[in-house]
Amino acid sequence: AFLELSGPSEIRGVWKGPATLPCAYVPVEGFLQETLVWTVVRDQGSGTVFHRDRSSDQALLAEYRGRVSVPKDTPGNVSLHILSLEISDRGTYTCQVTWRASNSSLMTREIAMRVEVIKVPATKPIIRAGGLGLTVPAGARTSLSCVSSGSPPITYRWFRSTPGGPALLVGSQAELAWDSAQPPDSGEYFCEAENR
Repeated sequence: AFLELSGPSEIRGVWKGPATLPCAYVPVEGFLQETLVWTVVRDQGSGTVFHRDRSSDQALLAEYRGRVSVPKDTPGNVSLHILSLEISDRGTYTCQVTWRASNSSLMTREIAMRVEVIKVPATKPIIRAGGLGLTVPAGARTSLSCVSSGSPPITYRWFRSTPGGPALLVGSQAELAWDSAQPPDSGEYFCEAENR
């Protein structure tokens, strides 16, 4: 179909976890995306979550600022990404796109989807142990990964043991990486995973 939006009618997300509300179209030559507007209707009222025009992106409802984004470099993909779902995010979201044709006429399409936010029982993070011992040549790129499961969000901390001294904090991501490993990087490392 000509400049039709596609996306599901319902999304189920987990409280405190990330969610993507898919909305996409196939770009057509001669039609330029003019605006993208994501709105929400929920128990607390309604409003504009996200607005994009040719000059800027804006999260208009304060409770969504810093938590929502839309891809910029993928023509036709106008999906809304919510970094961390709150229970109050439940509602009906509408994705509306307006295009300007080469003859300056405007065309608008929209789709709506229901978003449910579910709570799952809180579970402690469980780290899956990797292989012990890693040898890499000096100057090589290498990394250690901390893989865990449990209730999101999970934060990570990497420590390096020092003989006879305290463990030193060396990273705060799931992956600890070196662009160019050197002999002084040798040692014992361990990972800690934490959630609420």
